[in-house]
Amino acid sequence: MRTVRPFVVRAVAGAIALLAAASFSASCKGKGPTQGFERPPASVTIAAAVAQDVPVYLDEVGKTVAREVVTVQPQVTGRILELHFTDGAYVHKGDLLFTIDPRPFQAALDSAVATLAQKRAALGLARTQFSRYADLVQAKAVSQSEYDTRKNEVEVDQAQVQQAEADAETARLNLQYCSIRSPIDGRAGRRLVDIGNVVTANSTQLLTIQRLDPIYADFTVTENDLTAVQQNMRRGSLRVEVRLPDDPDKPLAGQLTFLDNAVAGTTGTVELRATVPNPEHVLWPGRFVKVRLILETLKGAVLVAATAPQMSSQGQFVYVVKPDSTAEMRPVKTGQRQGDLIVVQQGVQAGERVVVTGQLGVTPGGKVAELSGAPAGAPPPAKAGKGGKS
Repeated sequence: MRTVRPFVVRAVAGAIALLAAASFSASCKGKGPTQGFERPPASVTIAAAVAQDVPVYLDEVGKTVAREVVTVQPQVTGRILELHFTDGAYVHKGDLLFTIDPRPFQAALDSAVATLAQKRAALGLARTQFSRYADLVQAKAVSQSEYDTRKNEVEVDQAQVQQAEADAETARLNLQYCSIRSPIDGRAGRRLVDIGNVVTANSTQLLTIQRLDPIYADFTVTENDLTAVQQNMRRGSLRVEVRLPDDPDKPLAGQLTFLDNAVAGTTGTVELRATVPNPEHVLWPGRFVKVRLILETLKGAVLVAATAPQMSSQGQFVYVVKPDSTAEMRPVKTGQRQGDLIVVQQGVQAGERVVVTGQLGVTPGGKVAELSGAPAGAPPPAKAGKGGKS
């Protein structure tokens, strides 16, 4: 048996390869050029940009403060006999809160009234005698010095009557002070004394009452924002919206009523205060709140869904869908967020259709296919150039 040499095998294999290549080339020539690959359209949601009037605002963290806070103290010393309210009750100005034992003060008033009656009787007698001496001094029946003495007695008795009247009035006031009444409308706190406790005048704290309607919202802004606040305050009172952190969808409207006269040197901030109607007592003193200070209204601002703008190395951009369903990459400059929308200061016109979701699958100039159904956070349908309140 003869052995096949290696170079012969290689030659045969090369010939077979050349024949296969020639056959493939002839086949391709018969079928024509190869078709190019086309990327399928990206599935996206689309919403039109709208034009609306929107606020320009500052968002800060604040704290609610009662408009009036009164610590009730007794004006006389005595023993508490009665309580006329319950802890946490809403009280009105003039409502009876505590009763101090009035008996010692009633006795003091009776004594003062009796003393006053005595002094008035003495004054009447002195005036009668002085009148007689006036006639006698004209007839030279008494000396001028005796007349002057009687006149001085009348003046002394009159001064004693005035003193007795003042003492009687003081005793009457002390008796009234035994009934301690609310000085304001507000919510009562926890009482600090019980029946039977002896309280000291102008010393013992009995109760704290806070007025809840209206209520203050205190907050600060940085000194960099102070100029904008001052400029807009010159045009009129600024509107404020106060929100609870756990209920942000129900703002309470108020007005900016106070701007401090200096910037704090340690923090670089200035204190402001808003007055907010609080008839339902939603806001509670001492609670942290979100405060939005409305500086002005931006007319006809262009808004898109807040999810539309994307970030690249060159900055923010959106995909604008053209009439031929191709996506154009458009650089934009955004402003303040307005709920689920955001202001586009430049780069998009009202009415243009913008990709809201699905941007990762979009290529500049590529085709897009709109998914059915409005996306979450998409602007409501609106005609370009028509403004509306946000």
